[in-house]
Amino acid sequence: MNQPVIPDVALVDNTEQRTPLVLVLDCSGSMLGEPVRQLNEGLKLLEQELKSDVIAAKRVRVLVVRYGGFDTAEVVGDWCDAMDFTAPTLEAEGTTPTGRAIELALAEVENEKQRFKQAGIAYTRPWLFLMSDGSPTDAWETAAKQARDAEQANKVAIFPIAVGEGSQDKVMAQFSSKGAAGVKRLQGLQFRELFLWLSASMQVVSQSRPGGQAQLPSTDTWSSVPT
Repeated sequence: MNQPVIPDVALVDNTEQRTPLVLVLDCSGSMLGEPVRQLNEGLKLLEQELKSDVIAAKRVRVLVVRYGGFDTAEVVGDWCDAMDFTAPTLEAEGTTPTGRAIELALAEVENEKQRFKQAGIAYTRPWLFLMSDGSPTDAWETAAKQARDAEQANKVAIFPIAVGEGSQDKVMAQFSSKGAAGVKRLQGLQFRELFLWLSASMQVVSQSRPGGQAQLPSTDTWSSVPT
């Protein structure tokens, strides 16, 4: 059942077109230590870079979904414009309920689009940025099909990012309509380069017209092709 759509005062005060970005971040126990520390630094960098771009600050809408704990997926904060985004400090523990996290993220995207429509706000295709360093510990197959179908229908653009040696590229590929071609593998712990790319991509996409094409920066600074 759909959640009631609550009006957002930011959509009244700022009528610029929007680009929704939902970050679905693996905070399972295997991310403990240096990986989650680097992830948190990357989020702070994303905050700074988006706020420093006058157009992206007003047009990019950010939401963080963390998953870990005891098969828990939860929204961290609310959808907000990049100018109001404060990077959370995430902690790593527990399991990897990727399916639950994707279902939550897809529902949040659809609710946000409804808010745009009610407020008369134009928007570009939302981005769903999925990061994981391990295999799902829940029943993820149905959620993966929902993700593929949503992307195929141009409801969302999905970017699966495989982190570390424990991440299963074949599983991550199931969350993209592009299959294995849609998966990027993070080289080492280059979260800084990854989030610089993400912020640069958001700056480009936020200036594009709804339904238009945007030329994204190269991922060569942080990714390798899964083998």
